[in-house]
Amino acid sequence: MDDGLGHEGSGFINFRHYAPDSKQHGHRWVDIKRFRFATGAVDESGLLGAVIGHEQFRDDYAGGGVVPDGPRHGPYWIRLITPDLYESISQEKALRILREWADPLPDVSPEFGADLRREVFDRLAAADGIYYLRELDDEAIHDWGRVHYEFHEFVIIDRAGGQLTLVVAADD
Repeated sequence: MDDGLGHEGSGFINFRHYAPDSKQHGHRWVDIKRFRFATGAVDESGLLGAVIGHEQFRDDYAGGGVVPDGPRHGPYWIRLITPDLYESISQEKALRILREWADPLPDVSPEFGADLRREVFDRLAAADGIYYLRELDDEAIHDWGRVHYEFHEFVIIDRAGGQLTLVVAADD
């Protein structure tokens, strides 16, 4: 447990797995980290702060995985990420961002849609709150952070289920 937030597991959807012959989707992926929290225990800002402070957040998403004392999160320096940088958005806006990022997908297998629905879209549908990390300015981008062509991060909160899901959809 880290600040009342327990990591339950992770998932990874690599577009290349679903379209092995496609060069278009070779470096596009979705990373999913699932957490559990005590229902009713913390407000949204507290949950956002807890996930930012969690060891699992220390992932540069560039192949090295979680680095417990690492200073990076995706393309950003962790020290510059705060709960107030997350914008509360609607399910419709989250779906629009994800679909615009993922399209066009003419050559992926049917399993892709099923996995994306189960891991991401079903969680968005059950959410009480959806938060989107705004694009940060150049000062926040770490020394090699531009390796990510696009970087979309969502924190999905399901209070009734006591679940928080960190979803990163990116290209590199």
